[in-house]
Formats: sequence, C-alpha cells, structure tokens
Amino acid sequence: MRTHAELGAAFRALHEREGAFIIPNPWDVGSARMLASLGYEAIATTSAGMAFALGKRDNRVDRDAVLAHCTALASAVDVPVSADLGNCFGDAPETVAETIRLAAATGLAGASVEDMKDDRTIYEQSLAVERVRAAVEVACGLPYPFTLTARCENFLVGKRDLDDTIARLQAYEAAGADVLYAPGLSTREQITAVVAAVKRPVNVIIGMPGMSLTFDDLQAAGVKRISTGSMLARAATTAFVRAAREMTEDGTFTFTEGLLPSREIEAMLGE
Repeated sequence: MRTHAELGAAFRALHEREGAFIIPNPWDVGSARMLASLGYEAIATTSAGMAFALGKRDNRVDRDAVLAHCTALASAVDVPVSADLGNCFGDAPETVAETIRLAAATGLAGASVEDMKDDRTIYEQSLAVERVRAAVEVACGLPYPFTLTARCENFLVGKRDLDDTIARLQAYEAAGADVLYAPGLSTREQITAVVAAVKRPVNVIIGMPGMSLTFDDLQAAGVKRISTGSMLARAATTAFVRAAREMTEDGTFTFTEGLLPSREIEAMLGE
C-alpha cells in the first residue's frame, strides 16, 4: 500500500497531466474495491450513495459517520480517495477548517467544500469565500498534498445563473481552491464558459438532466475531472428495485440472466 503522502501526490498529479480522467463515486468498501480493480486511478465518496446505503436521505448523515466512512474507503484501496463533505457540517469557517482537518486525518487525498446551506440556500458570497479560504489554510498546512475542491451549488438549487456561478468559482480560485466544480452544468456552452473563465482544473458531473456529452466531448471542452456523483449507486439501486418488482409483480426471474459470476466479483474484491 502506498503512503498517505504518495497517494496525495498521485492525486495531485492526475490534475496536472494532460487530458481528462474519470473519478467514479463508490458508496461502500465493496464498490470502492471493484472500481480500483477495474483500473480507475482515483475514487471519490458520494454523500447520497452512502446515505442511501444507510437507509437515510442525502445530507442526513452526521460528521462522525461520514468520517468513519472515509476511513473505511481510504484504508480499503490503494488509490487516492477524495470526499464529498457537503457544506463541511456547519456554516462557520472555523467548522469548515475543523472538518477538513479531521477528514485529512482519515487518509483522504482530497475533499470538497460547497456553498449550499443545509436548507438548500446558497451562502452569501463573502462568507462562502471565507469558508473556502479556511479550508485552503488547513490543506496547505498539511505535511502531504491535499487537493481541495470548491463547489458552487447554484444550478442544483435552481439558480441557473451562469454569470454568478462563474464569479463565485473565480472567487474560490482566488481563495486558493485547487479544483473548481459547479454541479448541474449540462451543456457544452456552459461547461466551456466555466473552463475558459478559470485557471484551475474543472470537475464536471455526468448524468445531469439534458446532458448528452461523452468523455471525449468533455475532454475537448477542457474538463479535467469527470465524476459520477450518486449515479453509480442509483444505477445499482435501480437494478435492485427492478428485480424485486419483477418477482412480486410479474412472478418471473429474468433479472438473474447475465449476472456476473460470484468468483468474478470476489476476484475484484481481492479478499
């Protein structure tokens, strides 16, 4: 297993090399190990996927549980792991700083801080910048590379204001964020505008309504990192629910056709 410093350096290097890379989001140790075995060079947690696995709604899991989840994933794979930490479990910049400090200690190679409150409203920009700056100060003080992603949640709460989104991302860049991310962008024009407006790597999530862009499309637009958010967890859940409904509604079992053999799954798990 690589050291924490080696994983942090490897994650930073992914953002500095030519071309885009996919960072998929597993929801538990098993899915994390499978993704690593399939050759993905880094993975990231998904707050929604983890919550669903625990029988909870998104953003209803407390900090201790999320940090325990980060520890489990980071110790289960030999690839860098970044974490979706939501709003870092509090409004104050001091809370953000403490969350990033605790998260880094779990073995993560990076994490994100977003500008959406628990009530799904957006922080006033000056406070949002202070929150990013507090996270950056902690990340920069660590004895290993820790890649900090700053997120603007405008589009996720229905505020489809591209100008404001870009202005916020530029402010987060100036505050020292390593990666910039505005989940909800779905068109080539929106994504190209964001990439052109900042100098730091940009993350884009796939699966947004109306998005039909491929890996090649996103890479050509200048996107550096492509994440899946809750999409893989939802894909697995969708298959599960469809299978359960088939049994009770149709009395058939066609879902068993074409399943991965147990031995193949066990080989990916590595244990």
